Amino acid sequence: MPASLSQKPYRVGRSRTGLGLFATKPIKKGTKIIRYFGPLLDSKKKDEDAIENKYLFELTNRWTIDGSIRENVARYINHACRPNAESDVKPRKRKVFIRAIKDIEPGDEINYDYGTDYFKAYLKPIGCKCDACEKKRKKKRAEARAERLRLKERAERKAKREAEKLAEQRAKARAKKTNGAKANGKLNGTQLNGHSLVKAAGRKAAAPKRVAARVLQA
Repeated sequence: MPASLSQKPYRVGRSRTGLGLFATKPIKKGTKIIRYFGPLLDSKKKDEDAIENKYLFELTNRWTIDGSIRENVARYINHACRPNAESDVKPRKRKVFIRAIKDIEPGDEINYDYGTDYFKAYLKPIGCKCDACEKKRKKKRAEARAERLRLKERAERKAKREAEKLAEQRAKARAKKTNGAKANGKLNGTQLNGHSLVKAAGRKAAAPKRVAARVLQA
């Protein structure tokens, strides 16, 4: 049975995954933090071998610690892919201690690697929520957002270029149409003026003849 938690450098508190164990005092690297304990299960006994829960800690092929009892405060320590502690297993003594592998500061959550088998069975299907995995997911989400933004800006630039090109083509078409209309107008104006001049000249030339005729009649 562990001593009172108030005398220990840790406390149970709220964690990202529910409950966790947090340091209340500085814990130096190499320090034994807490013992993981519970009833020993013998795999040679069918009834004990049939017991299944998330707190089983295998010591050997035969012996397993059932850490699901409430008194086992170490069961609140969560998994981490980059932990600050590790499980120090003593198979012959049938004991397990959690030992710090880094200096742990007050307020830090204590964690250790549960192992490949546990990770595949329980954590991988739902997604590991340790700090390292959360950082990876955040990084991937940030990269995905940046990629979506890059593609959006690229599409907008392309659309802008196409719109400018279309506007330029339309402007050229309008200019060509306008120039053609002006050219036709000038040509038509010249023909009309020439025809009028011919008629006017004819009228001016005919006038003297009529005057002469009147003189002769007189």
